[in-house]
Amino acid sequence: MMMHRAARVEDWLHGTREGFARRRGYLPTVIPYTGYGSTGWVRILCRVLLAKPAKPGRSASTRRRWRSDRRDAGIRGWRSFTSVPVNDVTVTIEVNGQVHRVQADRGGVVDTVVRVSLEPGWHVAQLHTDASTPVEAPLFIVGPTVHHGIISDVDDTVMVTTLPRPLLAAWNTFVLDEHARVPTPGMAVLLDRLAATSDGAPMIYLSTGAWNVAPTLTRFLSRNLYPAGALLLTDWGPTHDRWFRSGSEHKRANLRRLAQEFPDIRWILIGDDGQHDEAIYGEFQRDFPGSVEAVLIRQLSPSEAVLAGRRAKDAVVETHDPRWIYGPDGSSLAAQLAEHGLL
Repeated sequence: MMMHRAARVEDWLHGTREGFARRRGYLPTVIPYTGYGSTGWVRILCRVLLAKPAKPGRSASTRRRWRSDRRDAGIRGWRSFTSVPVNDVTVTIEVNGQVHRVQADRGGVVDTVVRVSLEPGWHVAQLHTDASTPVEAPLFIVGPTVHHGIISDVDDTVMVTTLPRPLLAAWNTFVLDEHARVPTPGMAVLLDRLAATSDGAPMIYLSTGAWNVAPTLTRFLSRNLYPAGALLLTDWGPTHDRWFRSGSEHKRANLRRLAQEFPDIRWILIGDDGQHDEAIYGEFQRDFPGSVEAVLIRQLSPSEAVLAGRRAKDAVVETHDPRWIYGPDGSSLAAQLAEHGLL
């Protein structure tokens, strides 16, 4: 099938920028993301970008302090979008003594499953290209006796936003200092309690955000004491057959995938009533009824709802299913979960 014109233009731009960056001495760098899996396989996630090499004479500890100081001084999201992805590069994955070589996609993204035997809990994989220094990617392995997990949206669910939804992605990506992002009241405590109630439960953050902002989101979640987990984001821009990727389809596809990968796990789904989460979670519950333990929906305030592009009369009618719980913040949702014996 012929590639979409926009995708061909994007590839040409990437190729031009890659050539320019390499002439300036930029080198491939693997950006690792948290992966997940079972005791027999693991999903590896990373992205390969061209980055400026470290200045000679600067020690590793000094470089780490410099990067930390720079983050503390504030990072604008646009910096992540000025990085140059490396197209179709080979990435070597080393995990538990096994070596796998896989190919990154057009945007430099690796999203692949490798077969490996690992014990439940946290592990690391070593990732590198032929021209890059190895980096560590955290991996969370779900044990066969685990029967509960948590899947949470990000924008307007764990992070409060106060902008019209059409401007939200651009603002969060290109302008907003990561320290200015505001956590949803009580939500970090709720997610931490949910993760603690079932030992070894996987924590998944499912968002329509771009992979470019994964490091920023990871720091935000860590700084605000959200439980560690895998981020499932998407790659902005055109695909082979359309101008832009569908955020809703990205969520649907990953929910289906998780249900098929972990058929014995019942998920607690967390989202908001700003736009599509209720419809997406409702479809998932209909298609995989045995995979849903509960659905928690954060209710936006009237002003937040307007900014999200939904008027009050557009709100989805609340279901009478007792597993669907609505509340304005994490504390309210936790109290109702406790009443239902789910927390």
